[in-house]
Amino acid sequence: MTSANDAQRSSWVRSDGKISRESLEKPGFELVWKLKFDNAARQLNTLTPPALLDFYIGYRGFRTLGFFGGSSDRLVAVDLDLARIEWEKSFAPAGAQPDGTLPCPGGMTSAVTRPTSTAYPMVPTGRGFGRGGPAKSGVGLPHEGAVTLRSATPPPPRPPVAAPAKPGAPSAAAPNPFAPRVQYVLALSGDGKLHSLWVSNGHEPNPPIQFLPPNAHAQGLIAYDGTAYAATTNGCGGVDNGVWALELTTKKVSHWKSGASVAGTAGPAVGPDGRLYAAAGGELTALAARTLEPLGSYKTGGAEFTSSPVVFEFKSKDLVAATSNDGRLHLLDAAALSSGTPLDKTAPFSTPGFSMGSLASWQDPSGTRWILAPAGGAVATGAGFQAGNGEVSNGALAAWKVVEKDGVPTLQPGWLSRDLISPLPPVIINGVVFALSSGEFRSGDPRIIAAGRAQRSTPAVLYALDSATGKELWNSGTTMTSFVHSGGLAAGGSRVYAATYEGIQYMFGFPIEH
Repeated sequence: MTSANDAQRSSWVRSDGKISRESLEKPGFELVWKLKFDNAARQLNTLTPPALLDFYIGYRGFRTLGFFGGSSDRLVAVDLDLARIEWEKSFAPAGAQPDGTLPCPGGMTSAVTRPTSTAYPMVPTGRGFGRGGPAKSGVGLPHEGAVTLRSATPPPPRPPVAAPAKPGAPSAAAPNPFAPRVQYVLALSGDGKLHSLWVSNGHEPNPPIQFLPPNAHAQGLIAYDGTAYAATTNGCGGVDNGVWALELTTKKVSHWKSGASVAGTAGPAVGPDGRLYAAAGGELTALAARTLEPLGSYKTGGAEFTSSPVVFEFKSKDLVAATSNDGRLHLLDAAALSSGTPLDKTAPFSTPGFSMGSLASWQDPSGTRWILAPAGGAVATGAGFQAGNGEVSNGALAAWKVVEKDGVPTLQPGWLSRDLISPLPPVIINGVVFALSSGEFRSGDPRIIAAGRAQRSTPAVLYALDSATGKELWNSGTTMTSFVHSGGLAAGGSRVYAATYEGIQYMFGFPIEH
């Protein structure tokens, strides 16, 4: 639906009918298609991870759609089953556009989104939904009827018929879950305008709304409860850093100024009550929905945050986690954010610290809660992680367990992945962690411009890891021919998506059964 899968920015796909530890250890998961879009790179930016829509029924029939943002102010809808472009829109102004800079590339910088919910997504009690094996016929044996009839259980008894309403009393019509409704995809173009388009054909029924000043660097576009939100960073276009809110009906814009750039690539995370959590500089602040009124904050005391926060539930409490540039992971109680004391804070883990990006969090079938963070640079010794995945020199994914100690949630080191070059935020599906070794050459030297970084980078590699141990299950090998700059991965419907600097979108999964 949105960046990092849900409003909490967990990057956790709760259910899937095909992807599992067992299926990834067998042949079959592979590159299904790749597609190059008509999109020009801006600095190192190219394509954003898609918002996904499964089982859409429209005037063209059944579709599984993906909506991809392009750095040259483009929005492309793709039929994901056929790798066919359904429609595309350009929001770019006429004439040549300035090239921008690495911190301020211009164009579309935030991934597109579909309106979503703030509730925690449901955790499945079984294996998940969807067909996990070969297609089977619904025709039964002779004289036995259809398989579906033979295997069906008797239907439950019908509920009693309600008594007729008294004469003159108004009666509310029961909502019809199958009634047609318009579905939208939202995109934020480089001129600061928010576009709401029909998912079916890209039609924009109403004029775009001026959300941000032009040429801002926006991140983490999300919409829920009739309001859209985005974060601005790097002071691009003279726009103040912070979080912005746009009420879609009244078109009222609110702005919380953060001073420092809002950390991370997924923007603010949202709790189940609609509060937003934004990390900027050395402070993590809770903001009220719509008004963006500050409701409390936590300060690190010196270090600066480097990731978007992640929000998750642990033993009926809402917890928040984020990383900082001194290589620490901070764990906070959302209800006591301003206490000044975190629930836990790890020892420094990596040098020079965690990569900019976002975290991931999931709960395994045993009920254990995990947090996963991409880290760049050398790994500190004595960090307490399980050994056995090889030497780490370029970067890695680090996994922690959240455990209760004396009634207080604390962080316990879990496992460390194999060596990854400039890892990006992962996604988790059914006990499988999909980790991306981006291959990007990163440097703090301002003299190395985008072309120099691109020349020194190497092709990206996608890995599938066991979420309990970090053991490698599968990798994409030499399939991708360029590096990935930002945005990370998207996943859904037994598929994983990654886009490279060349502007090529790759889709990995199981080939469609015919």
